[in-house]
Amino acid sequence: MISLRRFLPITLILVVALLVAACGGSTTSNNPAPTATTPPTTAPTTAPTTTPTTAPSALIQTAMATVGGKTETILTNAQGMTLYYRTSDSPPATVCSGGCAGVWPPLLAPSSGSPTSTTSLPGKLTVVTDANGSQVEYNGHPLYTYSADSAAGQTTGEGVAGVWHVATPSLT
Repeated sequence: MISLRRFLPITLILVVALLVAACGGSTTSNNPAPTATTPPTTAPTTAPTTTPTTAPSALIQTAMATVGGKTETILTNAQGMTLYYRTSDSPPATVCSGGCAGVWPPLLAPSSGSPTSTTSLPGKLTVVTDANGSQVEYNGHPLYTYSADSAAGQTTGEGVAGVWHVATPSLT
């Protein structure tokens, strides 16, 4: 009989492996998610049911956060959640849609109007119509939140699978 101490870690490993397998990382299709080489420190333990983020006027804010041990100015959504970009996205065909978008919810623009920022940004906010809908971009990079970030200012998605990074005002 397997003890509860052994069963819980085995179950957690299987759940993480299942999530990684479900979020395969091919860049040739429009729907796969990244494959994490190491699970994030706060990985979801069940399949996420997160929906895309749509804010009034898709309001972008800036905040200070620790990214890779260094304090930086980052981009956030209206609720203060960190915004990320994926290096392998090449609009209008985004790589992260479908199941991937459940883990990395896209920042969607409202049905009317343009995305705005509460501060002056050196880059350009635009909207691209892709598999996710009307997704907000910063300097041509579609923006996403990360379902494992449970509070404003968290940056647990930085570096996931080597393709996910925190969006900063200097992103080009």
